[in-house]
Amino acid sequence: MNTTDENLQPAYMSVLNHVATVTINRPEAMNAIDPETSERLSGFWKEIRDNDDIWVAVVTGTGGKAFCAGADLKKAIPRGQTDNPSQPFKSQGIPSLDDGFELWKPVIAAVDGYCLGAGMTLLSACDIRIASTTSSFGLPEVKRGIVPTLGATQRFPRQLPWSTALEMLLLGDMFGAEDALRYGLINQVVDSSEVMATAMNYATRLTTEVAPLTTRAIKEAAIRSQSLSLEEGIRLERLLSNHVNRTDDAKEGPRAFAEKRPPAYRAQ
Repeated sequence: MNTTDENLQPAYMSVLNHVATVTINRPEAMNAIDPETSERLSGFWKEIRDNDDIWVAVVTGTGGKAFCAGADLKKAIPRGQTDNPSQPFKSQGIPSLDDGFELWKPVIAAVDGYCLGAGMTLLSACDIRIASTTSSFGLPEVKRGIVPTLGATQRFPRQLPWSTALEMLLLGDMFGAEDALRYGLINQVVDSSEVMATAMNYATRLTTEVAPLTTRAIKEAAIRSQSLSLEEGIRLERLLSNHVNRTDDAKEGPRAFAEKRPPAYRAQ
């Protein structure tokens, strides 16, 4: 599917060969997230979750200067202070990928340019991350008196060494792609012209070489187990494995291996 009038939309999505490409399209604002963009992205994540024809997602930004420069501070995004005393107990407003929305299909980030604030938290919710040599990363919220949210204080200490994560969160400095690679924040650094091609290569491999239901089980087991004991995590792993073992794809994999041919997975 292709969203009509793409150039007029703050974000759009297309689907081809089981891959959904989500594009943030506010280059004039460095692809910063405003309420309208947030709402459209939320709809895309739901579509990706619920559409059985989509197996993998790639998220990127237009313009070549920014993946996403964070929340649009010039527009009021309703996540801040409130006079409603019940508001803190409402865990989510508009569901977003980095704010606890459960999406077990693999998500690939294609970063070219600034990746700051909400762009960083979106990156942290992605599974495979490609960046250009000219990309810059950071969590500058603390310099503006804002507590980083959308999982920033939760994912980064889990995904990075403690001292690295806390330096990022407490000082808010920007750093380049090579440092991001060294920290383990991203998987690969390539030239700007190769970012999307590299991301799509990963996506193609995920839709042709490996079983789609198996990748979802692996992702769910890996993420959920972070809040479980080892014994509970192993139990979850076994339950998910037993479920996948009853699918047609679990039969196709060994059959294709025995017949010395590429597998033809169908997510069934």
